[in-house]
Amino acid sequence: MTEVVKVVRLNKQYEDHNAIQDITFSINENKIYGLLGRNGAGKTTLMKMITAQIFPTSGELLVFGEEPYENEKVLNQICFVKESQKYPDNFTVRDILEVSKSFFPNWDEEYAHSLVEDFNLPLKKKNRGLSRGMHSALGIVIGLASRAPLTIFDEPYLGLDAVSRELFYNRLMEDYTEHPRTVILSTHLIDEVSNLLEHILVIDKGQLIIDEDAENLRGKAYTVTGQTSKVEAFIIGKEVIHREPFGGLLSATVINNGNSSVHVPGLEVSPVSLQQLIVHLTKGKSENRGVMAK
Repeated sequence: MTEVVKVVRLNKQYEDHNAIQDITFSINENKIYGLLGRNGAGKTTLMKMITAQIFPTSGELLVFGEEPYENEKVLNQICFVKESQKYPDNFTVRDILEVSKSFFPNWDEEYAHSLVEDFNLPLKKKNRGLSRGMHSALGIVIGLASRAPLTIFDEPYLGLDAVSRELFYNRLMEDYTEHPRTVILSTHLIDEVSNLLEHILVIDKGQLIIDEDAENLRGKAYTVTGQTSKVEAFIIGKEVIHREPFGGLLSATVINNGNSSVHVPGLEVSPVSLQQLIVHLTKGKSENRGVMAK
């Protein structure tokens, strides 16, 4: 499988902290990746290095087999949609789309205009008059219509209501099926996009703590709830990533070490969603915390 991004022992150090610490992973072609983690974890720093907006301090970073900085051949194949994208105030939506079209060799004009209609974007409205949701929708249109071999969406949904977010997810999957490419989604709404994701990367405090296929992560943990003494007895020797006492009861979330189903007499067993799993793993309060990075 062709590597689109290759990262080996990558570091990014600022004067006051290490934003990215010695991480290694690969991103392969024609898959949808989730780049997840808390605010300040290092996700945006990593995306900026991949898109050649900032330099690594050390380590190896290759995109399409080459170093990306000042490399037009590589950068023409990347579309980075970020929430803070700036356009001239007096540009209309139509102007912004026309400019965007010139950057991406695979741009689909007809598809772009169908997306504009889907999201009810006013083509004649100037950038300074767009709402936050309209800015997000415009970024989504550009990201999808670019058909870039590597498309990165950094929090693409900000300002969008639930209906518009669902529209984005549907259009993304429809177009990805017809025109496969590598997509990276960085988002906090993990449960909303969990069914779209094929591979998960989780950054926590600059370190890569999860690098695993999404299917393997589903069912990776479960929660047991019941009398404190029974739960405490059950979790002995197990990898506990979260515990929460209430009254005489205890709820404990445990990493599933290969059991297809868990049944414990006297205890309630419930599944853990992908979002809950990642929240528990990035709280820094787990017992015997495991790292699921390769």
